[in-house]
Amino acid sequence: MTITGIITAIIVGLIIGALGRLVAPGKQSIPIWLTILVGIVAAFIGTAIARGLGYANTPGFDWLELLTQVVIAAIGVSLVGGAYGRRHLHR
Repeated sequence: MTITGIITAIIVGLIIGALGRLVAPGKQSIPIWLTILVGIVAAFIGTAIARGLGYANTPGFDWLELLTQVVIAAIGVSLVGGAYGRRHLHR
């Protein structure tokens, strides 16, 4: 992976993580770096799901792939937010 690929993954992760955080129910008290990390992972998982189901390479913008990534990010942010919040409450 090139430096451009890494920077692109971080930018996409930021966007996907932020969108996932917006649609996730409740308040997520996780740091931005963790949101980005969840977004990056969600982007990879969402793309894998889209490829597996055959809708990753469509003409134009891949709205279904983006929707899949955002849903995965929302689930990830909710799960990580709950685990992160519980971990920091017990300190």
